[in-house]
Amino acid sequence: MDYIMTTLGNLLHQTAFFNLTGGNLIMIAVACFFLYLAIRHEFEPLLLVPIAFGMLLVNIYPDIMLHAEDSANGVGGLLYYFYILDEWAILPSLIFMGVGAMTDFGPLIANPKSFLLGASAQFGIFAAYLGAMAMGFSDKAAAAVSIIGGADGPISIFLAGKLQQTAILGPIAVAAYSYMSLVPIIQPPIMKLLTTEEERKIKMEQLRPVSKLERILFPVIVTIVVCVILPTTAPLVGMLMLGNLFRESGVVRQLQETASNALMYIVVILLGTSVGATTSAEAFLNFDTIKIVILGLIAFMFGTAAGVIFGKIMCKLSGGKINPLIGSAGVSAVPMAARVSQKVGAEADPTNFLLMHAMGPNVAGVIGTAVAAGTFMAIFGVQ
Repeated sequence: MDYIMTTLGNLLHQTAFFNLTGGNLIMIAVACFFLYLAIRHEFEPLLLVPIAFGMLLVNIYPDIMLHAEDSANGVGGLLYYFYILDEWAILPSLIFMGVGAMTDFGPLIANPKSFLLGASAQFGIFAAYLGAMAMGFSDKAAAAVSIIGGADGPISIFLAGKLQQTAILGPIAVAAYSYMSLVPIIQPPIMKLLTTEEERKIKMEQLRPVSKLERILFPVIVTIVVCVILPTTAPLVGMLMLGNLFRESGVVRQLQETASNALMYIVVILLGTSVGATTSAEAFLNFDTIKIVILGLIAFMFGTAAGVIFGKIMCKLSGGKINPLIGSAGVSAVPMAARVSQKVGAEADPTNFLLMHAMGPNVAGVIGTAVAAGTFMAIFGVQ
């Protein structure tokens, strides 16, 4: 009888019930809320489902993120090894290759002015950098936090790792991916506040056809120009443009399909679950995390507003030929931000079709955010 009771007692104490804290329960509730948003409302489910599930796992079984050096047998937890690939910037770079293989750069090539809208939306990053410094973050931590304003999860992870801000990488990544997912909620009120109904109804001329030669030369030229000026952007910009060259060259269809499908989805699973697993209650529920989430939201809102305002300026200069709504797509949440521009424009006029026009600033925003990250790395002398 004593043996049975001892065995049952051991089994009972092996369950998570005796180890769950109030913080763990809060994070489990947050994970379930994210799953609800992803499944019920389809807010970037490919990202939010693995992130939320990683969050759920680590708060039930913390050892799933146990570092190898902290383990008695020298073997770390499963998601710890996924996370190492984040720290080494491998997964973010592979994500960019997949994005390049999936994305049509034609609208940006057809309308080079889109680069200006993509650049203007990066204003939120540098505004948040100053705000983070004012709130007590170190210069490198402030840079890592501010990049959330670009609404680009892979770049946020990449920069935090390069600047050795691994202590706050989890909150930064979760905030960045959360704001990417919440683009349809955050952006429309700002867009409507800053534009008139007449401006939202503006119909833009059809984009000119883009030749195959232009499509092939574009990723090569962008790689040479950007990486010569900012070599530290090569892992991101280089992989983005390599993926796009796979797409546009027409001679490596198998590579393009692998990069945009099988490889992309494998990497999303590894990156999403490992990012979610950085949100243990001990690491996530603190005042710095709250500041990061607030600063990230402010940066994203500033970036959206700056894009729309610059779109209004371009509208005036073009004699009313540019719809200011496409400026909001200058953040790098591809293609969600472009779809939001289309949706808000269609609400004002159901016959208005802005999606392809908004894809130009959207793609420019990806490049712009990578350049902003490279600029910070250059400032701090990080290779």
